[in-house]
Amino acid sequence: MQLGAVTYNVLKDWDLDTIIKNLEAAGFSAVELRTGHAHGVERSLDAAGRGRVKERFTRTKVRLLSLGSECEFQSPDPAERRKQVEAGKQWVDLAHDVGAWGVKVRPNGLPKDVPKETTFQNIGGALRELGEYGRGYGVEIWLEVHGRDTQLPSSAAAIMKATGNENVGLCWNSNPTDVVDGSLKQSFNLLKKYLRNCHIHELSDNYPYRELFALLQQNGYERYTLLEGQASKEPERYLRNYKALWTELSRKCS
Repeated sequence: MQLGAVTYNVLKDWDLDTIIKNLEAAGFSAVELRTGHAHGVERSLDAAGRGRVKERFTRTKVRLLSLGSECEFQSPDPAERRKQVEAGKQWVDLAHDVGAWGVKVRPNGLPKDVPKETTFQNIGGALRELGEYGRGYGVEIWLEVHGRDTQLPSSAAAIMKATGNENVGLCWNSNPTDVVDGSLKQSFNLLKKYLRNCHIHELSDNYPYRELFALLQQNGYERYTLLEGQASKEPERYLRNYKALWTELSRKCS
């Protein structure tokens, strides 16, 4: 299990070279480049630009792990879902070209006046198609456990069952709704077979990160936990401190 970061908040205003330099200095191993941030790695990037991004990551130990898209598939409108799937395919193309392992997508709640089972099937159908497309390019699709109602572990499990594609997995998002009677075990056991990625937040808050790390290790998880933290006036210091706390929590779980 290794530590990386999402560009959300702490890294959002840094260009690509600054992201890599500061993550290297703080001992982080990977990055998820979220859309709309200063790094500029977007679907609009031309072939030469994509080549430069891929080449830049060959000169660092920081892995370009994933691309954080805003694609979501819960709409009851088939045309909107089609639009989102096609956008997702463009993200897969970009991930392939720059050497990223996965593309993060998300649900963003349940539409009103639509049975939730129908929405789960709609999301699952879109993910299945996108997963098949990604398989052809060696790019995984990671569904973030996100959104009102859709962040519930039972909802995420239902979506994955509706998807039925091994190239699609979940990104654990360390939500308060994961905690049942003070423990993560019930939620984790429901989702563990689908986990491909993991977002973590402030390690000093009351979310049971020590238990999460232990559960991940017990489950043989050998991928990444990605910092998705709050903005800081001293971001480089924040990263170093975060790495130290993460290392301590990880060691205690070993």
